[in-house]
Amino acid sequence: MGKVTGFLEFERNDRDYQPVEERVRHYKEFVLPLPEKDIRDQAARCMNCGVPYCHGTNTITAMPTGCPVNNQIPDWNDLVYSGNWEEAARNLHSTNNFPEVTGRVCPAPCEASCTLNIDDNPVTIKTIEQEIADRAIANGWVKPERYAAKTGRKVAVIGSGPAGMACAQQLARAGHDVHLFEKNAKAGGLMRYGIPDFKMEKRIVDVRVAQMEGEGVTFHYGVHVGADLPVETLLKDYDAVALTGGAEKARDLPIPGRELGGIHFAMDFLPQQNRRNSGEALLDSIPPILAKDKHVVVIGGGDTGSDCIGTSIRQGAKSVMNFEIMPQPPEHENKPMTWPLWPLKLRTSSSHEEGVTRDFAVLTTKFTGENGQVKKLHCARADAKFQPIPGFEFELPADLVLLAMGFVHPVHDGMIKSLGLDLDPRGNVKADQIAYATSLPKVFSAGDMRRGQSLVVWAIREGRQCAHAIDKFLMGSTSLPR
Repeated sequence: MGKVTGFLEFERNDRDYQPVEERVRHYKEFVLPLPEKDIRDQAARCMNCGVPYCHGTNTITAMPTGCPVNNQIPDWNDLVYSGNWEEAARNLHSTNNFPEVTGRVCPAPCEASCTLNIDDNPVTIKTIEQEIADRAIANGWVKPERYAAKTGRKVAVIGSGPAGMACAQQLARAGHDVHLFEKNAKAGGLMRYGIPDFKMEKRIVDVRVAQMEGEGVTFHYGVHVGADLPVETLLKDYDAVALTGGAEKARDLPIPGRELGGIHFAMDFLPQQNRRNSGEALLDSIPPILAKDKHVVVIGGGDTGSDCIGTSIRQGAKSVMNFEIMPQPPEHENKPMTWPLWPLKLRTSSSHEEGVTRDFAVLTTKFTGENGQVKKLHCARADAKFQPIPGFEFELPADLVLLAMGFVHPVHDGMIKSLGLDLDPRGNVKADQIAYATSLPKVFSAGDMRRGQSLVVWAIREGRQCAHAIDKFLMGSTSLPR
């Protein structure tokens, strides 16, 4: 603990954003970094708690209370305070393959569980994490890690999202010949195609792809396993197969008028703008979707809905409305009831601040339109059972409706059905959190495909743990960390 009285001397001071009128004109990141002295002062605020809930474990559920990848937060806070950035980077990378990603897009459960959060004043852990990771990249400390002893075993990883990339990287470092199969033209999964560039520019993903290629991972792009390539071929050619393809089956809204044009899933809309930004061609299977000069309604109040809002505003929407079926949560949590667990409270993202009208406890009852295109949304206030309240109906114009209501499970058609895998009650691939083994020999699963829709930090955790399990399966023992 570098500064025993740091938490008493320094107030919380976090990063700011570019003004709204500037940042909505571009798709680049707009967070304004803190000077090094301020970052080190913030690191000095870490109390080095006897029980560090920021990366601790709930004794009842055995699940993390803070960081799912178990970042050693007090350790690298102390190193940052001391100015030892390179050692801080080594420590951070020992538990997290992609800290520059989590430092940008993770909602920071570590800060929610920080002891200083008892009075809404947590250490700026997320900001410090991103600064460490960005310095590591800028100073050339992120290099390929090669292992001399090759095992002679081949592993196929299907899906190059955060779970697949973490799994592939760990297995390559263990000496296996790893081949990563991705249906899109570039690696990254939702890191590349789902998260808008204004939250995370894709050069971040490119750095890690180059590092992994240097470590011996072979990337196969434009290969849709189960469609272009029979999964049975991989079972014959590889000693183990890891399914890390994500949970891509979006939750639909089957109400009258759903068939009208102009109603799209969020994950049809967001990847298109990311492809435009990078110069990649749009998919032929989905027509161009643009919000310019349209009344846009985003249904769903989570992170994906927020991303649709920010993207629509940048595209030049005439208006943007955001509906959530759940009642509005409280602005502040009840600390004695929730801390150090993740609290339910009203969260306002940078996109919400850019010009959207939000409303809660709203049920959409039908869409109506003209000439096959949606023109109006019919809604009602929802009661506690999510049923319409009579007499509280209303309607509003809508030229573009984006459904951002989450994902129900992986897409079953193709690879999963072909393998005949057992599924859990929610429709995810069934596998436990120790062996990560599916119902089929030598087939493993991790990330959203196994646990359902979740955070990038959980995907990294599961990818690392799945690699640990596969290495142990192949070699009888493993030195890979869980």
